[in-house]
Amino acid sequence: MSDNLNICLINDSFPPEIDGVVNAVMNYAEIITRQYGKTTVVTPYNAAADDSAYPFPVLRYPSVDLTKLVGYHAGFPFTPEVQKKLAAERFSLIHSHCPISSTMLARSLRDSINVPLVLTYHTKFDIDIANAISSKLLQEQAKHLLVQNIAACDEVWTVSRGAGENLRSLGYEGDWLVMPNGVDFPKGRVSDELIAEVTGGFDLPDNMPVFLFVGRMMWYKGIRIILDALKTLRETGQAFRMVFVGGGGDKEEIVAYAENLGLTDVVFFAEPIRDRERIRAWYCRADLFLFPSTFDTNGLVVREAAACSLASVLIAGSCAAEDVEDGVSGFLIEENAASMAAKLEELCKQPETLRAVGEGALRHLYLSWEDAVANACRRYEVVIDNYRAGKYPVHAGLTDELIHNIAQAMDGYNQSRDRQKARMRELTDNYRKLRDEVMAEGQRRLEQMQLASDRSDRESGQARPTEELRAREQQLRSWFDELTRYLDRFM
Repeated sequence: MSDNLNICLINDSFPPEIDGVVNAVMNYAEIITRQYGKTTVVTPYNAAADDSAYPFPVLRYPSVDLTKLVGYHAGFPFTPEVQKKLAAERFSLIHSHCPISSTMLARSLRDSINVPLVLTYHTKFDIDIANAISSKLLQEQAKHLLVQNIAACDEVWTVSRGAGENLRSLGYEGDWLVMPNGVDFPKGRVSDELIAEVTGGFDLPDNMPVFLFVGRMMWYKGIRIILDALKTLRETGQAFRMVFVGGGGDKEEIVAYAENLGLTDVVFFAEPIRDRERIRAWYCRADLFLFPSTFDTNGLVVREAAACSLASVLIAGSCAAEDVEDGVSGFLIEENAASMAAKLEELCKQPETLRAVGEGALRHLYLSWEDAVANACRRYEVVIDNYRAGKYPVHAGLTDELIHNIAQAMDGYNQSRDRQKARMRELTDNYRKLRDEVMAEGQRRLEQMQLASDRSDRESGQARPTEELRAREQQLRSWFDELTRYLDRFM
């Protein structure tokens, strides 16, 4: 495999924002930089960001802070200065991880530098659109524009088969390829000391089942199913503990709902954790991971749990349950609280089964990020060859023409600016040359005047008063200084 790739990774979010797609972009950037060539991450501007510690460059483009509304900064993709900087990087491929403004920027850049564009579809955007837009008509229009943006890419990857099926449901008719994300956890457990340190502040008795959820605290993650199931489980007399780790827009409502169910003494909420080893500690402390989400397209947390030999309870047929065999590498239930409660009651009595299926999850579900990115880089080379051979269709839709016109306008603007700067440099050089010539001529004349004065003094047999010579010299030098300041004003 080539080690001279130069990949432009574009996403609508990046630290300090944290989510599964950010994690994917981080791992792509770090591993490609370390093993396969160069990367540049392109993302909207965030005043709270500190990009100095990354082993790869991060280019921020203008944005509007919409964190209170949607949780992210919305980027403005059409900025001539940004396009010029990116065009100078000589990328071999552009990889967008968000089908909205990131892909619009990517399409404009592709038009300018003529390299292939890959899109990874991570998230079910129809759900995001429905959450953000109440009007059904506007929802359909937004989906149509989304599909046009996706279809304009040269190759589309999905993180699961279910994500591809979701694309089909939106109206996308093109091809797609499954390219699953990896896990940045090594296989195995962290130390018992770290587990005790991380989890020690919670009431988690030994020999009592501990259930875990890690992720964004949003209702669409199936959290209501978990809480309702736990209420039912408690009514059976089964002892347990449940820990939610994460933050999100619905967290306050979720905490209040748990209180209304009378679960506050057995259900605990921990803040989001960025330290990966400390997150591993939670996976290692738990006995079962609960993830009844039908929203997620990949269920990366399920594979994180598997890295720690922790089995998951999942909704049968969900994307997160892909490749999971019931009772072998995980546990499958119907999408309701009663089904989860029954499964939890059953498994609480079978600790050996929990351990055996956890080991099965490790064997069958684990995929390291090194292997995932290696697969992607091999495919990058195929995409680059296909693009150069003209195997991808020409994009000639209305939005393609619009993007083309915008890209051409930005290129024209940059070229005009470059010509103006070149002309200014030429004028500056000419002014400097003129100033140097004037100063040299002035110095030559000063020296001639001094020589003539000395010759006159010798011929007359008497020297001029020292004060007069000094005053004359000072007057001449003041004149030269004023001339220098005058010329420098044109620089």
